[in-house]
Amino acid sequence: MSLARLAALHGVAVSHTPPGGVTVPAPETTVVAILAALGVDATSPGAVQDALDRAESAAARRLLPATVVRWHGESAPRALAELPDGTELTIALEDGGDHADWREAPCGVHRLTARSPDGRTGGCVLIVAPERAPHPPRRSHGFLLQLYSLLSARSWGMGDLGDLAEFAAWSGRSLGTEFLQVNPLHAAVPAGPGGITDPSPYRPSSRRFPDPVHLRIADIPEYAEVSGPDRERLDLLREQAAGLRTAVLEKGALIDRDAVWELKRAALELVRRVPQGPGRRAAYCDFVAARGRPLDDHATWCALAERHGPHWRSWSEELRDPRSPGTARARRELMDRVDFHSWALWLTDRQLAEAARAASEAGMGIGIVHDLAVGVHPDGADAWAQGEVFASGMSVGAPPDAFNGRGQDWGLPPWRPDVLASLGYEPFRELLRGLFAHAGAVRIDHVMGLFRLWWVPAGCSPTEGAYVGYDAEAMLAVLVLEAHRAGAVVVGEDLGTVEPGVRETLARRGVLGASVLWFERDWGGTDGPLPPGEWREECVATATTHDLPPTAARLNGEHTELRDRLGLLTRPLREERLRERADVREWLRLFQELGLLPEVTAHEESLAQSTQSTQSTQSAHGAARVGGAQGLGRAGGVHEEGPLGAAHEEALVRAVHRFLLATPARMVGVWLPDAVGDRRPQNVPGTWDQYPNWRLPMADAEARPLALEQLARSPRLHALMELFPGGPRRDDGEPAP
Repeated sequence: MSLARLAALHGVAVSHTPPGGVTVPAPETTVVAILAALGVDATSPGAVQDALDRAESAAARRLLPATVVRWHGESAPRALAELPDGTELTIALEDGGDHADWREAPCGVHRLTARSPDGRTGGCVLIVAPERAPHPPRRSHGFLLQLYSLLSARSWGMGDLGDLAEFAAWSGRSLGTEFLQVNPLHAAVPAGPGGITDPSPYRPSSRRFPDPVHLRIADIPEYAEVSGPDRERLDLLREQAAGLRTAVLEKGALIDRDAVWELKRAALELVRRVPQGPGRRAAYCDFVAARGRPLDDHATWCALAERHGPHWRSWSEELRDPRSPGTARARRELMDRVDFHSWALWLTDRQLAEAARAASEAGMGIGIVHDLAVGVHPDGADAWAQGEVFASGMSVGAPPDAFNGRGQDWGLPPWRPDVLASLGYEPFRELLRGLFAHAGAVRIDHVMGLFRLWWVPAGCSPTEGAYVGYDAEAMLAVLVLEAHRAGAVVVGEDLGTVEPGVRETLARRGVLGASVLWFERDWGGTDGPLPPGEWREECVATATTHDLPPTAARLNGEHTELRDRLGLLTRPLREERLRERADVREWLRLFQELGLLPEVTAHEESLAQSTQSTQSTQSAHGAARVGGAQGLGRAGGVHEEGPLGAAHEEALVRAVHRFLLATPARMVGVWLPDAVGDRRPQNVPGTWDQYPNWRLPMADAEARPLALEQLARSPRLHALMELFPGGPRRDDGEPAP
């Protein structure tokens, strides 16, 4: 019982209850290990009692918690309302000014000091936040894409920020799109000797800085001024980059991020030799000054990784500490490399701004939606530079559920909630400021992590983890405040296991949810597909995500066959096929009832008119009905009687998006591969080298890679986008025929 009380004081849950399941206790060894990661000794009954006594005594003496939240326009926070009568409160505003009354403090992060009548004093960070995050200006639609997959004729082997700007300019003007949601562009852990970079954008080295691999080298102003032998070398690099691009787009090669970076880094070295004009130099110096120590730490880590390898835990003891004298000496010795990496980040920041500007100038109401990964790589720059904020020996994951009976371990060290609170959530605030700088919206991956995270001790199975709680009100207040300052929308990816009340809290604070077609069912009633009118309004509605199969692959059952080949099925293949077909049929019946499959209806009428007898008419009519709503799961989604062929698949994908448009969702997202027929998932969870995750270029229905220029001419894409307001349009601004 004492251990449970101690755990509760530190936000550690000693049990959890899966949806529809029975309460599962956390192993005692797990609770003890998590408490140790929080700096609490619970290794014996005596240690537990001592820690409990200290914690309860400290709580009794404490006048204020480390952080207090006040929502603008709402009643006083409980922590302040419960202060003893006569307590004096003084506030220091974040801009350095004083304020007589804390109740009138503007939105921001301030410092509050209290003195009680009995002489006790205390201080806290006071976060004053707007009641809600900004709302989308109007109902909108846009694309969801993985930037690396969107190559153009100017790409150096993978999609870049120039491609993003080009795609935004085209889709905003020609298709009426209001937003483009991209994968996280965070800095990756570079490859060590003989190794390869982890291609997952959701396991980055740093969430605080983007990766210069996304730069378009030719768009750097100094690029055009490279001359002499350096120009010859630069032209050779450009030719090698063209070879990478050709290999991907014409020869079926996978995207090779490491090869791309090797060429771009060499090119940057040459471009950097060109003297910057005084205005450019001043802008760079301003960037360095504004980003301060975080930028210096990140660039130092990059320079050290070049010399000693990317796994900082294997560095000498002094270099493992970013504040040690040894690291300070190394920073001075590597000053030129530190400056190189800082400069590359400044260039990336400038091109991110250009992409945002291109979206705005194309008329997008929201613009670029950037993605915030749930955590960082344990060997990366953030874990090195901010070691005190991360829980040692712990990894974030998910408990077992209906979709994964073994649970999940994502290999990401979690933030310590106690340290975050003591720092006034500055690490989170800094992270968000950087991300919101060039974003019309930010998507928060696994937004439930603002409330709690599943911690898995090192060496344990994901089934042996436990939930650790965070101050969700403080995390949300920081998020809403930074979104308000940027004038940006917030989207929370709230798929999977969500504890009661979380979605309601997020909605109250203006955070949009994520609703994926196949998961939207009447779970409290019939369990059947949820009709469009019953969907929530405050969400981004999509047919799929980067972790799920493209729509055509789900409709025709290809993803089931793929998962079987990869050994990921937990049931026999036949059973899985039957279950998936039944699920798809339910949705297609609803589509037909709602009149969302006019192409199939027209085909049925054509078949009926062409038959010569009642029997043959009935047979053809039934065959078309099987093809439209019952024949899915067979190869290519085309049943043996062949009702519509490839056009049939397109008709079903259009029906899916007609359905999404029939919901009240504020934002409707189109997975870009769905628009061109690509059936290959970009990522198959549970695989590493068994499948080319995060390395596939955009392709058509025959898996032939498509360059951006080809994609923009895709008849299939244009046919799908005809369903949406504002597009497609010709180059002269008139609607496309």
